[in-house]
Amino acid sequence: MTPLLRYRASALLLMLLAFTVFAASASAQSRPQRPTPKGDGKANARPTPKTEEQLKKEEEERRLAEEARNAEEVGDVDVVETNVVNVDAVVYRKKGGQIITGLKKENFAIFENGVKKDISVFSTPESPITVTLVLEYSKWTETFGQAAGGYFEPGVYESIRPVAQFLSRFIKPPDDYASVIAFDMRPTPITDFTNDPNRIRQTIDLLLRNQPAFRENNLFDALKFALVGGRGDAVVLENSESSKMDYGGMVDVKSKRRAIILVASGIDTFSKINYSEIRKVIQQAGIPIYIISTGNLFYKKYEAFLPATDGITGMPGRLTFLQAKNAMNTFAKESGGMHFEMTFESEIPAYLNSINGLLRSQYSLTYDLEQKHEPGKKYKLEVKVDVDGDGTYDEKEFVVQHRPFVTTAKPEEEKKKK
Repeated sequence: MTPLLRYRASALLLMLLAFTVFAASASAQSRPQRPTPKGDGKANARPTPKTEEQLKKEEEERRLAEEARNAEEVGDVDVVETNVVNVDAVVYRKKGGQIITGLKKENFAIFENGVKKDISVFSTPESPITVTLVLEYSKWTETFGQAAGGYFEPGVYESIRPVAQFLSRFIKPPDDYASVIAFDMRPTPITDFTNDPNRIRQTIDLLLRNQPAFRENNLFDALKFALVGGRGDAVVLENSESSKMDYGGMVDVKSKRRAIILVASGIDTFSKINYSEIRKVIQQAGIPIYIISTGNLFYKKYEAFLPATDGITGMPGRLTFLQAKNAMNTFAKESGGMHFEMTFESEIPAYLNSINGLLRSQYSLTYDLEQKHEPGKKYKLEVKVDVDGDGTYDEKEFVVQHRPFVTTAKPEEEKKKK
């Protein structure tokens, strides 16, 4: 072998040896490294003896779990029936509407299904009031209000203005309380019952700053929510961390002077409950509803251009407006309240003065029941007044405003509420 060949063979051998060493080193570096053992190097930590406090806690948990397993499930909910009936009444003249105050127990007589009942408790009008203002706040509210405001102000002001004026003029701290619920496709409590002037001002500012988001008007759901409460959106001004909360309705309020003030068009889009169901809720609650209708000017201005029924675009037809008016009349009558059909915004102060006067002039009448009312049955109420005390009821000259009947929920209806 020549010296040149020997040199080339030696060089090739050195290259192969270097490559082998490099590959072995790279392979060793590519393997995953084991974690550095921690502690005493044992795979599992040894259990430590439990403290006396831990043993007591576990024993308490076992006891509660045993009680839960042995607890009996209650299938039916008993309807709690009271033995008394409360009726709020307001007396005013047929001509002129002058409210009559200063009457006594002897000036009244109350009848249930035509049978006269003895008035066991009688209280004269007191000043403090507790109200919930239920406000329609939707795209339709904005559309209907344009007939009054035109291009000079947002149409929704037609609904906000009565609420703002009542809150600022007639709610007098510290004795009066008010809450506000705005609704479109669902009811949203703006503020819970408050007598704080700052909270009332924040409520008005919030309504003025914002704009309606949806055009649906689920009126029946909103009225039920205001009367009996339920699970709904958290109160806006509470700044709650939870988006939902349980809201107590007006029936849970312990106050002698309670009322709902509804400011709405009366149109319902697709509430979960129907017209018959909301009537039952109103009748059972026994809380007067004072209603200020909105949208009447819109209907009167554009009646000739509206279709008979709802149009393909969703625009309410003439029949829908008439049904809304009839529904509002029914809600006011069956609750013992009153319906004010607003056409022009200049009428608002007179309506609010009337509502305030009626609220603060309610006589509270209570009579005892010899037998409890049957669930689901309706009992007709009639209150008569003898203003001058001559023994003759003054039905021709005076009006006694009150709810026309009392009814109780059936057991299955009571379970639905719960």
